[in-house]
Amino acid sequence: MNTKLHAVSDANGRPISFFLTAGPVSDYTGAAALLDSLPNAQWMLADRGYDADWFRDALQEKGITPCIPGRKIRNTTVKYDKRRYKRRNRIEIMFGRLKDWRRVATRYDRCPKAFFSAVALAATVIFWL
Repeated sequence: MNTKLHAVSDANGRPISFFLTAGPVSDYTGAAALLDSLPNAQWMLADRGYDADWFRDALQEKGITPCIPGRKIRNTTVKYDKRRYKRRNRIEIMFGRLKDWRRVATRYDRCPKAFFSAVALAATVIFWL
């Protein structure tokens, strides 16, 4: 089974919240699910998969400035802070720490609930270490 793990982390790269979707599902589904669990922050760093006008507007309503590059098929260019966007590697480091847990990296569990439980356990330990 193919799944995507959508995550929110703080400025230090510690995991805050997760959402699991099926593999072929769009990133917008994960963005909509995690929108309510966003912490108070000044900036939101995300990759091109989360580039949508409704998502940018929702972030602006919460007082968060989006730092999301536009998709390549977008007709109008979107301005974003490229220097700040380079800090997005912290979320990649967080996913790397999750994959240090063999059960998460190899996805032994076929059931999504059991897999998500393993992710939650690993994230809890990572958050406090």
